[in-house]
Amino acid sequence: MSTLTNLKWRYATKRMNGQKVPAEKLENILEAIQLAPTSIGMQPFTVLVIEDAELKAKIAPAIYNQPQITEGSHVLVFAAWKEYSVENVDKYINHIASLRGIPVESLSGMRDMITGAISGKTPEQLLNWNMRQAYIALGFGLVVAAEEQVDATPMEGFDPDALDAVLGLQEKGLRSTVILTLGYRDAEQDYLSAAAKVRRDKSELFVRL
Repeated sequence: MSTLTNLKWRYATKRMNGQKVPAEKLENILEAIQLAPTSIGMQPFTVLVIEDAELKAKIAPAIYNQPQITEGSHVLVFAAWKEYSVENVDKYINHIASLRGIPVESLSGMRDMITGAISGKTPEQLLNWNMRQAYIALGFGLVVAAEEQVDATPMEGFDPDALDAVLGLQEKGLRSTVILTLGYRDAEQDYLSAAAKVRRDKSELFVRL
């Protein structure tokens, strides 16, 4: 099937049947998330891949006990960095130099640009910036999940303070931003499984100039 056909097939699944997503499909989705572009390219977030049933049950109350958490195969928590450090920047610059086989010194201008961009923002601005980068990666994960015929539900309906506490994110300098559950739809229990997809008409959504 084509990408557009797969995107028409997907929907925000409300009930899942507990079936496990095969490892190969999961890794393809995770690789797509890894390959997503981000501002400056630093990927300022961490993705927690939760499969353990006990941990999923433990985080469920923070996500208002939405059934996809415990019925799904995996729960992906996108957690944005709360701040940058010199170590973050230097690690990124050294990684570029290593992968491309170039001297670290040749990237001094890029390093200065990054540190300048970071120093010009407040902690709140930095967190908001990083959270937006996580959403780009979320989109890539959703598309490839559809390509793999894996159901995926993005979630913003959760208590970030409670979720951060359960997962110990504050101590790691992270802030939970958005969640993606992966699994397979329970067509009998999910009232939306056969419903028509509702989207704004293209003539309203797009302004062609």
